[in-house]
Amino acid sequence: MQICRLALLIIVLGWPIGCARLPDNSQRSTSFALEPNHDSVLFRTAQRILKADTEQSAYLLLGDGLNALVARAVMAQAAETSIDAQYYLLHNDEVGRIFIDQLLKAADRGVRVRLLVDDMDMAGRELGTAVLDSHPNIEVRLFNPFSRDTSRLLQLITGFGEQTRRAHNKSFTVDSIATVVGGRNIGNEYFVADPNMAFIDLDVMAIGPAASLVAGSFDVYWNHELSYPISLFVDPPPSPEQIAEQTAAFKKNIAEQQHSVYVEALLHSNLAKALKNYEVKFIKGGSRVVWDHPEKLMDYREDSDMMIRDLIPYLESTDSELLVISPYFVPGKKGLAFFKKLRDRGVRVVILTNSLASTDVSVVHAGYSKYREKLLNMGVELYELNMDLPVDERSYKDWKFYQSKASLHAKCFVIDRKTAFIGSLNLDPRSVVHNTEIGLVIDAPEIATAIASHIDAEIDTLAFRLELEKGMAGTRHLTWHGIVDGTQTTLDKEPYTGFWQRFMVGLMRWLPIESQL
Repeated sequence: MQICRLALLIIVLGWPIGCARLPDNSQRSTSFALEPNHDSVLFRTAQRILKADTEQSAYLLLGDGLNALVARAVMAQAAETSIDAQYYLLHNDEVGRIFIDQLLKAADRGVRVRLLVDDMDMAGRELGTAVLDSHPNIEVRLFNPFSRDTSRLLQLITGFGEQTRRAHNKSFTVDSIATVVGGRNIGNEYFVADPNMAFIDLDVMAIGPAASLVAGSFDVYWNHELSYPISLFVDPPPSPEQIAEQTAAFKKNIAEQQHSVYVEALLHSNLAKALKNYEVKFIKGGSRVVWDHPEKLMDYREDSDMMIRDLIPYLESTDSELLVISPYFVPGKKGLAFFKKLRDRGVRVVILTNSLASTDVSVVHAGYSKYREKLLNMGVELYELNMDLPVDERSYKDWKFYQSKASLHAKCFVIDRKTAFIGSLNLDPRSVVHNTEIGLVIDAPEIATAIASHIDAEIDTLAFRLELEKGMAGTRHLTWHGIVDGTQTTLDKEPYTGFWQRFMVGLMRWLPIESQL
């Protein structure tokens, strides 16, 4: 009876989908990354940094949220030929508008701008996006779009396995010679401009051959059949009056932001000055750009070629230490077996992920929590982010950015303090199996050591260390060791959580949805 009711519900919900159609996309134009201009500022910068090392790229870690936005802004200001930007989320907030303003200013100078955004967060923004697209030097496309004929929720339910699979890629490439890749979407919370949430995140700026490879991956997505020009969703196109009205409103908003605390800090950033004066120390090294092909969203098979297959050999090559930083961490049986093999070889494995209090997706924490005891039993060192970081550890405290909640969003691993991966990939089934991702594998011990050393120095402040302790009856239970209200404390319950929060997550652990987490 329950199965019949479920089938009837799917039929009823699915009926409107039969009427939901995407526009014909067969006439979309194709375009490709432009060759670097050897007379451009960025190309000359690359030559100055790399000298004769034509096979290497130069890297700058962007852990600080403000600096991560500054790097993008400075690159956009230096652009002379092209900007190719691909993001999973592009919010209509302060940071989102700053980002769009930089694209517009570059386009006004004659720079070709291609903006590709997954359609997950673009509902109701068709007109404004089409106005942006109306600029003669800007083209905007939506990836794997939803139909505008019916509810997105219904499409997610009835299009399970299609609309639930998203392009999670994040890259920003200028003149095919400089790029930023990492964990950040474009929005306030990713750049510490949101008073209610501070994502701890990590990007890397790369100058040299790595940027050209990222540009090549962008081309594949841009020209794919799932990439729809925004103009297909706005009929009729925006009128001259609408364009003038929308443009005036946008410029007014930008002008009103000019004296905000965040914009003032952006304008007076030390990194901006250092980048413009060539005073930043870049670290040279080899790299490999790894990315999922967009076909992964259309024709997934267990034996299909996925980005994770390119990463496994690096992980398996670990000799002494593997550091994993992943906000959403659901290893599954295969992951457990992999970590067990490393531990059997004596490899130190350290994992930093979100706690229940710090995560922004509780159901993923439910999937992860099932594996904690097994990981600890095999000797994995497991840490969960402390949501309530001390004020003096928060970024921008002098500017009164006192976030009420910290959450881990960086996706990174470090192998033997020699090789580092930085990208958009979470170690969970959604990233590994369902979504598409991108990242850089960087062969530069100075980069790898910098990340690992920072974790060494900050982990006791940043996170709770998990441990299995023996009870009086010989049982073992989880404990959390970390700083609470400035004091080193041991807890026997998930920190900063209440009974009902823990109870609901406990219920979610039994749901058969791990493959979708």
